[in-house]
Amino acid sequence: MNKDLVIIGGGPAGMAAALGAYEAGVKDLIIIERDECLGGILNQCIHNGFGLHTFNEELTGPEYAERYRRQIDELKIPYLLNTVVIDLNDKVITAMNGTSGTFMIHAKAIILAMGCRERSRGALNIPGYRPSGIYSAGTAQYFVNIDGYMPGKEVVILGSGDIGLIMARRMTLEGANVKMVIELMPYSSGLKRNIVQCLDDYNIPLKLSHTIIDIEGKERLEAVIVAKVDENLNVIEGSHERVCCDTLLLSVGLIPANEISTKANVMLSSLTKGAIVDDYLQTNQPGIFACGNVLHVHDLVDYVSNEAKLAGINAAKYLRDHLVLCQTITISYECGIRYVVPSVIHPNNDDNVIVRFRVDKVYQNKYLSLYLDGDRKIHQRKLVLAPGEMEQIVIKKDWLNEHIKKILITLEDE
Repeated sequence: MNKDLVIIGGGPAGMAAALGAYEAGVKDLIIIERDECLGGILNQCIHNGFGLHTFNEELTGPEYAERYRRQIDELKIPYLLNTVVIDLNDKVITAMNGTSGTFMIHAKAIILAMGCRERSRGALNIPGYRPSGIYSAGTAQYFVNIDGYMPGKEVVILGSGDIGLIMARRMTLEGANVKMVIELMPYSSGLKRNIVQCLDDYNIPLKLSHTIIDIEGKERLEAVIVAKVDENLNVIEGSHERVCCDTLLLSVGLIPANEISTKANVMLSSLTKGAIVDDYLQTNQPGIFACGNVLHVHDLVDYVSNEAKLAGINAAKYLRDHLVLCQTITISYECGIRYVVPSVIHPNNDDNVIVRFRVDKVYQNKYLSLYLDGDRKIHQRKLVLAPGEMEQIVIKKDWLNEHIKKILITLEDE
């Protein structure tokens, strides 16, 4: 099978990328999705809060996904469901499903939109047996919202990521007793609105600078041992507390699902665990683009859709040889900026460049500054900056030219 464009992943990023490419003139394309329907993780996110930026209204996850599915079907964009990509080599995709078995697709361009996965207990090195009752927050969400099963009644949640916060509320609404949410860092890794709506409104305590140091129970989880940590994240002696529970949910981070990307020799960032891309969202492999949570973990699906649509448009430009390529400029960052996406930009880009980033800790009353060769172009006051909330800065195309040598994004006191 030969295709101009293949999109791997049929979640919010994959669907938005397909629509962006189709509207830009690419008609010979296909989406490959491993699940039984398009939509990805949105299908199990039945809470509201989606679509405020994209549709100017508050939608649930399935409603947001349905808006895009409907557009895909109206345009008759083809997609393969229950299909797993097992290899990617030089734009040759090897996939398999129950209908066709193993088959290959030769693509002229590829968009990676595989999303992300949750970190497991194995990555945490918590001592103890492996009893039943320990789940990732996303798995518990699937049980409750899709299968209709309750994982347990007495619940402790480790990690204050958005999925964990949302599941604290969900389990409470289903009748469980959520005893506490435990966070290793001195700040929450979730959105502020989720802390208020999911914890504060239900009187669920959030224990910052705490962690779980032991798990009790052999067949079924019986209790966890919670301890306080110091500023170096070392356990403070004598701060141990035994909390009885039958369920432990882990919300300890998301990792971009780049197993297929590495097979295509796509370079990955050690910080984001996603691909290193330029302002066209193109990886180091020409014609292979990345967007959404496989690129870097987003906090709002609306940003995923916007970014993915841009990837689709740029893939269309690549297929028509319309990408304006030149010597790139690396974006430097310092003083609290943890990472930036994209990593490099082309100074002769025809469009403004949106640079998204996160900070490494909570900052208050700081100025976000952008320098081009020492000339300050942006100086914005930020009352609060938190690692759980993604920030962005826009570099206007009028500011860029081929003579610029250095771009710097930094935080300043004044």
